[in-house]
Amino acid sequence: MSDTAIRAENVSMMFNLSRYREERLKEYVINLLKKKLFFDEFWALQDISFEVKKGDSLGLVGTNGSGKTTLLKLIAGIMKPTKGSVVTEGSIAPLFAMSSGFDSSLSARENIYLVGAMRGFSKEYMRKRFDEIIDFAELENFVDVPVKNFSSGMSSRLAFAIATLVRTDILIADEVLAVGDAKFRKKSEDRMAKMRADGTTVLFVSHSAGQVQKVCKNAIWLDHGKMMMSGSSADVCKAYAEHCKA
Repeated sequence: MSDTAIRAENVSMMFNLSRYREERLKEYVINLLKKKLFFDEFWALQDISFEVKKGDSLGLVGTNGSGKTTLLKLIAGIMKPTKGSVVTEGSIAPLFAMSSGFDSSLSARENIYLVGAMRGFSKEYMRKRFDEIIDFAELENFVDVPVKNFSSGMSSRLAFAIATLVRTDILIADEVLAVGDAKFRKKSEDRMAKMRADGTTVLFVSHSAGQVQKVCKNAIWLDHGKMMMSGSSADVCKAYAEHCKA
């Protein structure tokens, strides 16, 4: 059995950006049929290659629009690359800060069972772990409040608590600690450290170089879809920080 959890080989991702803004659906369809729609190619990622061993941790740093989230979605299997390949081994728990899979009209209680069912857990299993989830997310007073009334921090805490409920082979975390307070960030960092110790591979994105160094052993710096540097998180974050100051 391979000791590699994630392997990306010459990965590139291209999106078609429309040159024109079609105000109405009818106009869009007419121009589409007449082949009068034109697009510009936008390469969100260009020729990215790397490998992550099982149980290791990799951080992604870069400014907004550098391709970090696109790369995470390719690894999670949400999208397929235009060129190249991404191979993963084992179960994946994707945790994106703004897309936790919740139904905003349902309460925290209802969403816990909903997300659990979507991930293949029985209602009885989720019932046994319910108090643990709520306690970790610090939502004891909001169990039956609709998630649409939650702050972004509350939603992220709940999503993180569910995603890290059981051991997974690969945890993909995108800015999940950006909205938490210092106490919750520390608690989450400790949980991810425990997961790594138990063999989980962690792929982590944060605007905070300090967090990346705490959570990750290695890191990659992306800029406009290109890999600028890869190596130890300390070295990569230092180079990235110096670039940002220039």
